[in-house]
Amino acid sequence: MSKAALKKELQKLTKDQIIEQLLDLYEKNKAVKEFYQFYLNPTNEKELADKYKKLIRKEFNVENPMRSTEKFSVAKRAISDFKNLQPSPESLADVMLYLPESACELSALFGDFSEQFYHSAFNNYKSALEFLEEHHLLRQFQNRAMQCVKWASNCGYGFADDVAGIYYEFYQENSD
Repeated sequence: MSKAALKKELQKLTKDQIIEQLLDLYEKNKAVKEFYQFYLNPTNEKELADKYKKLIRKEFNVENPMRSTEKFSVAKRAISDFKNLQPSPESLADVMLYLPESACELSALFGDFSEQFYHSAFNNYKSALEFLEEHHLLRQFQNRAMQCVKWASNCGYGFADDVAGIYYEFYQENSD
């Protein structure tokens, strides 16, 4: 069903019927409940960002690498779910950068991973830097972005060069 068709159907309902539908969605759908809890009380944004960062950290578990699954799809889903809550750009940037940070740290501490791992880590790093630039947050997150370069410095498959290259591309262009 398209948005237009849904809108047409919703316009047929009374205000009370729409409220009942929303309450039913709120009760049955965890994502809807989380969205409205955040929408009505955005002061817990840091807590919510931490929740999604924990989901990412679980995939790139530096503290216990034997429990690390390195599933970029799960980590990216956490970012997407957080983004759907419409947090501030600063909080979203924090969560977005946390994925490549965790992947780079895991690789720096526990050795080489597959070429696909590095490709995914790089793509997420680049996406985070693009988001930072778009929202004028590069300076605010520069230390964390540089930490990824340091962690990647001993990694294989050209990953170290790629991460350093994209870092300097963003930070030299925006140094004024």
